Amino acid sequence: MKAGIDTKIMNRPNINQLYLKDTSFANLMQKRVFNVLLVASRYDAFIMEEDGRVEEQIYFEYVSLNLSSPPRVKQVTTNEEAFEELALKRYDLIITMPGVDCSETFTQAKAMKRLYPYIPIVVLTPFSHEVSRRIAKEDLSGVDYVFSWLGNVDLLVAIIKLIEDKMNAEVDITSVGVQLILLVEDSIRFYSSILPNLYNFVLKQSQIFSTEALNDHERMLRMRGRPKVMLARTYEEAMQIYEKYSGNMLGIVSDVSFVRAGEKDKKAGIKFCTYVRSCDPYLPLIIESSERENQKEAIKLNASFLDKNSKKLPVDLRKTILKNFGFGDFTFINPNTGEPIVTIKNLKDLQDNIDIIPDDSLYYHASRNHISRWLYSRAIFPMAEALQPRQITDLSEISEIRKLIFDAIVQYRKMKNRGVVAIFKRDRFDKYSNFARIGNGSLGGKGRGLAFIDAMIKRNPTFDNIEGVNVTVPKTVVLCTDIFDTFMESNNLYQIALSDISDEEILEHFLKAKLPEELKPDFLAFFDVVGKPIAVRSSSLLEDSHYQPFAGIYSTYMIPSLDDKNEMLRLLLDAIKAVYASVFYADSKAYMTATSNVIDQEKMAIILQEVVGTQYNDRYYPSFAGVGRSINYYPINDEKAEDGVVDLAIGLGKYIVDGGRSLRFSPRHPNKVLQTSTLDLALRDTQTRFYALDMNRGEKPFSIDDGFNLLKLSVRDAEKDNSLRLMVSTYDPVDQMIRDGYYDGGRKVVTFANILQHKAFPLASILDSMLTIGSREMGRPVEIEFAGNLVGPGNTPGTVYWLQIRPIVDMKEMLSDEVMDLPDERTILKSNTALGHGVMDNVSHIVYVKSSSFKSSNNVNIAREIEKINRTFTEREENYILVGPGRWGSSDSSLGIPVKWPHISSARLIVESALDNYRIEPSQGTHFFQNLTSFGVGYFTVNTFAGDGYYDESYLNELPAVYESESLRIVKFDAPVLIEINGRKGKGLVTKPGVEQIENK
Repeated sequence: MKAGIDTKIMNRPNINQLYLKDTSFANLMQKRVFNVLLVASRYDAFIMEEDGRVEEQIYFEYVSLNLSSPPRVKQVTTNEEAFEELALKRYDLIITMPGVDCSETFTQAKAMKRLYPYIPIVVLTPFSHEVSRRIAKEDLSGVDYVFSWLGNVDLLVAIIKLIEDKMNAEVDITSVGVQLILLVEDSIRFYSSILPNLYNFVLKQSQIFSTEALNDHERMLRMRGRPKVMLARTYEEAMQIYEKYSGNMLGIVSDVSFVRAGEKDKKAGIKFCTYVRSCDPYLPLIIESSERENQKEAIKLNASFLDKNSKKLPVDLRKTILKNFGFGDFTFINPNTGEPIVTIKNLKDLQDNIDIIPDDSLYYHASRNHISRWLYSRAIFPMAEALQPRQITDLSEISEIRKLIFDAIVQYRKMKNRGVVAIFKRDRFDKYSNFARIGNGSLGGKGRGLAFIDAMIKRNPTFDNIEGVNVTVPKTVVLCTDIFDTFMESNNLYQIALSDISDEEILEHFLKAKLPEELKPDFLAFFDVVGKPIAVRSSSLLEDSHYQPFAGIYSTYMIPSLDDKNEMLRLLLDAIKAVYASVFYADSKAYMTATSNVIDQEKMAIILQEVVGTQYNDRYYPSFAGVGRSINYYPINDEKAEDGVVDLAIGLGKYIVDGGRSLRFSPRHPNKVLQTSTLDLALRDTQTRFYALDMNRGEKPFSIDDGFNLLKLSVRDAEKDNSLRLMVSTYDPVDQMIRDGYYDGGRKVVTFANILQHKAFPLASILDSMLTIGSREMGRPVEIEFAGNLVGPGNTPGTVYWLQIRPIVDMKEMLSDEVMDLPDERTILKSNTALGHGVMDNVSHIVYVKSSSFKSSNNVNIAREIEKINRTFTEREENYILVGPGRWGSSDSSLGIPVKWPHISSARLIVESALDNYRIEPSQGTHFFQNLTSFGVGYFTVNTFAGDGYYDESYLNELPAVYESESLRIVKFDAPVLIEINGRKGKGLVTKPGVEQIENK
């Protein structure tokens, strides 16, 4: 992993194009010591354990250092038992303790090495001059290391970690830049004492720097990026390690007297450090010696000196490493006086203070690689690598360095925040934070979807810059489901919630309840960072699941951004409680029954999210919002179903969800928009209204209507806001034509022509990427929600915000192209614009609106009547076909019957029919799309008056009714009718009873 930027620091464009690739900590330390074979007499083992098991001691030592995967230790007492055990099981490390005959241990070690050359073998012996003398005469060729047992279990951990570091060094250091501390020491006694201290220090420092992680899982993984420790016992071994890893050395601790060229050299350490210093003038060196005269040599080499005779050598070593190797806090000093100027504790501190550090201090530290070394020690590899190659030779370059450091921190923090569900900490959540959680429960369906989007964007750098525009997720904090549990139980709400009282009464009880007090400071911190209105969205356990999504069932509220944060807090708390209440509304309970779920098993997470948009006086809305689907069952001209489809509108997306008129197009064919293909269509079928958030606090009480504080405005209102320029065309009534673009005078028509046809903003290519990559990563067709601003702060390019992704369950069964070949007289319904695909042969009822008595003014009453009818079908677990004029589900009752999905949830086929005097542009199932596809429900549009499709209502009228009212009629057939839909062709029909299915070819 490299930072990917030019080494010429003065080249400003390269600094601006800084790209940092994330470190995959999960891929580090892949080789581990899991099983240890301990060969020791019962007495030696007893002395080592102090009457306790070695395995338990190692385990507790691992736990105290927050390390994972402590190894298992198997103890045997003889070499014979050891060979038997090695034949039965794989071991990663052998530790053997010599008995009376020291030579026997080393002879057996060579035998083990011949049979198991891949297993490291360590000899562990109590220290004494006699033992040292005997070991000096032994053949150590079968042994990797000899250690002196000093009665400290830390040594066992150090041995295991030393072996693991050696196994993983090459891959981890060369692949991501993990740093190395080299210890050069040949005295068994000294390195057996120093290594446990060194590892204890490094591991505890890694616990400290792991707090840069955003959650517990990442913190554990991040510890894998700690500096490695390697031991060299000869000059040649030290040179070999240095030459191989010189670019990733954090520092060197070296003895002075050790073997060189096969002989003891009393100045070997000085010679080695002299060579290192000639290669790297700033690498921290610590020279240790029992001879004080070597201190002068150390000073010449600009190295620290430690006296090996000192009783506080371990303390001195820790202090010197802390000061010189980049661990701990970073202190910027005055280079002339050495006085501290500012102390930096973490990356955010550096970002906040980089502008106030004096030039000479920044130059001093940057030119000596102090800053990059500090970053390396904290496993912040991408930034460290971006800064390390900068060889600054002149103070005039310092402004570029300052900018580079700041930009690198911003880029790094953005990168690290993306794709990670962080634990919310109010002192660390800032404008570079993206996604955090409060609580330990589930994120819920939408929350999981958002977290998946965030991770997907991180995996696909394409989204970082599509023709200058970024795709991202709005700042998000999720209140996990455990907070819902606490709220419900602490306020004793289940008895109220599960009762049959009205929705309004349920909401009233919930608003009076109290949320945990400790949430309030977190919410205030979130306000400070976002500085925008907040959307409070439901994210239930069942929501957006693959086969039974609860899309549109629960509430979403928006609250304005207010100067009075306490008032804003009150609104937020009420909004959260109102979303919780919506779990228990009558519609939700009915839907639960329809989907065979149990209401008291549902749990709600809450998504708090910045509302995308711009404030215009007292209203707030985005440039555009929309819904996209990766599969299009309404392709036109040369479009294909797999090209996808988008519904796009100005203002808040709720307008589309509520069935408002949007612009529909395929992102791969943005030049072909059916609604703008003729003057009449453009004037009649394009958007004229939009939703905006009312930024006046007002005194409107919370309502079961989650849109109570939204404004439904005319496009003319947006024109006054000067927010339409790239999204509209202008109708010229004199020339009777529509001109692409915004011109004074004339009606403004929402065509998005400058964006879709003239590519003033790369929206089509962005949406195509979102749908293509989204469906590829989910492994199935998807529906997405998005919103965006065309212009960012300071006229910068705008941003597209990805708000949601959920799967569309795509049934595999496809029908033949001859679906529509059946003669009309053998069918009840035929449609040339059919949504869904497959065969349904278990429906025996048709519920239809009687054309003869239909009045659009009665649509609200018809909706109520259908709700009651649907409830009876749900109770009987039966399905039906629903037929009626206009748009099903429209919030505008003049355009159709305003049912919600729970009111028609037992329908298997829904049909929009046209009347001669009531020809409403079909909705194509916009409001119910996710539910239709997930449940395999068909949706037909039939307009017999325009020669589009067929509807034999007279046949139904002649049959006896099992129910009839002024507006509705229900017919039950003796045998099920057959519903067939070819989704790719967009064709479907319903046969009369007794007509067999058309054979597939």
